[in-house]
Amino acid sequence: MARILILHSSTDGHTIKICERLRQALARQDHELALHPLAAFDGADLASFNTVVIGASIRYGKHSPHVPDFIARHQRALERMPSAFFSVNIVARKPEKNRPETNPYMKKFLRQIAWRPMLVEVFAGKLDYPRYGFLDRMMIRLIMALTKGPTDPSTVVEFTDWRQVDAFARQIGELHRNHQAAGSSCC
Repeated sequence: MARILILHSSTDGHTIKICERLRQALARQDHELALHPLAAFDGADLASFNTVVIGASIRYGKHSPHVPDFIARHQRALERMPSAFFSVNIVARKPEKNRPETNPYMKKFLRQIAWRPMLVEVFAGKLDYPRYGFLDRMMIRLIMALTKGPTDPSTVVEFTDWRQVDAFARQIGELHRNHQAAGSSCC
């Protein structure tokens, strides 16, 4: 059994929903879980966890500045343990952009940080026009028009592949088991 910390940086709440799904799946594997907003987690007890997972949403092509800041401040601790990172974005709704190696936001983000998580994943997010404020709704509609996505302002579409999320949870559980079996430090 591992103590797994799941940190989230969510714009509209969908990344939290994905983290909750990960938490539930990992709890069924008998792991001890903690789920916290990344921006409110000071990292003081980071070493008390065996594994760390960070999930972050994209808005207008970028993760929240809290994400790279947290990673830079805690890189040494993150490198000493099994770790995973996932990004949530609408671009990942497209099959040719739904993998870490093909998703432009994930590729750009990994080039910008020095930390190399052992697992990376990309999940398609949720489009929820009625929930957005006027400016966000207009900007996202423009982006969707340019990328041939839904533009009807009443549209609510969840693009997330929940089987992919469950598979990622299994990989996280295996990550800890494999690390424990190897009996060595992470990096």
